[in-house]
Amino acid sequence: MQYSLLATVVCATIALPAMAADVTYRNDIAPLFKAQCADCHSSEAKAPTLQEYKLDQKKYDKEKVGPRTDTYENLVMLIAYPDSGALMRRLDDGTGKFAGGKPGNMYKNLGSTDAERVKNLATVKAWLGEGAWNLNRWNQKGDVPGITKEEQAKLILKY
Repeated sequence: MQYSLLATVVCATIALPAMAADVTYRNDIAPLFKAQCADCHSSEAKAPTLQEYKLDQKKYDKEKVGPRTDTYENLVMLIAYPDSGALMRRLDDGTGKFAGGKPGNMYKNLGSTDAERVKNLATVKAWLGEGAWNLNRWNQKGDVPGITKEEQAKLILKY
């Protein structure tokens, strides 16, 4: 099983640059998030917008409900601003800088198998843009620096 996971990771990494130009929100990301995230992070699931979540974060955290990921705009807010890197921190497989080897709390929801999670993560990374995957927040927190203009400039996020 370890060998097949390694082979999948290697193939996904090699295919990533070629895939990046073709990945769009409409064709790839929206269907992926609908399939993997909508049960908890859509308007039908009564998930809050990011603004609603920020206003009463303790309530939503207690209910184990996170912000919506059901529109392009909602995802951009969790990637670029105002909650820079939030999506990446949640979906990281543990290999991201500052992850400390620990996968994000939503990584497990990217698929039902290791191979599916690796494939879906590669799709999200390709959509973001080459080198755009980072776990930085808008402002520094602890040892994690704030996102830089150079890091933000790498974001592609094709609609």
